[in-house]
Amino acid sequence: MKLKEQLLKRSEGKCELCGSADNLDVYEIPPQSQSDENNSILICGKCLAQIEKKEEPDSNHWQCLSTSMWSEVPGVQVVTWRLLNRFRGESWAADNLDMMYLDDEMLSWAKATGDHENDASVDLHRDCNGAILNSGDTVVLIKSLDVKGSTINAKMGTVVKNIRLVEDNTEQIEGRIEGQVIVILTKYVRKQNS
Repeated sequence: MKLKEQLLKRSEGKCELCGSADNLDVYEIPPQSQSDENNSILICGKCLAQIEKKEEPDSNHWQCLSTSMWSEVPGVQVVTWRLLNRFRGESWAADNLDMMYLDDEMLSWAKATGDHENDASVDLHRDCNGAILNSGDTVVLIKSLDVKGSTINAKMGTVVKNIRLVEDNTEQIEGRIEGQVIVILTKYVRKQNS
């Protein structure tokens, strides 16, 4: 039986954290050398996006941790503990952390990534107005820019379609201007509504 099939059976076709039945996929809990049903869980797209800090944290969504913390599945316990630590500044999460128990082996696994030391804040690519930018978006330059190492001058008002996010720097995006891919600072662009 494949891992996803095992997890679907165990979870009865629901996210093992929030109980949603939408957009389910296997989440392999880091760190691990080999995936199995003890170190992998089935979660929905919303949980995955927030675990991986690809969308703003939603404290209301994570109220479900009050239930998942009692799961007998080791992976669910570890992920629940990590997430509760992200929200430890909120009373509901602190109360749940006080009640939750992990044995020494599980606690060392939960602490292995260092995620418990982070808060729920997320660094996302944002335009000059604070709107979240995604790969494939269209933006407009709000300032004329000279492109270093080139004779190109990108004029204010230039539309840049199908941008790509620079993965390790939330202040930069890549876009094509006059046939050349350039790096543009997010503070100089405004997201164009579709």
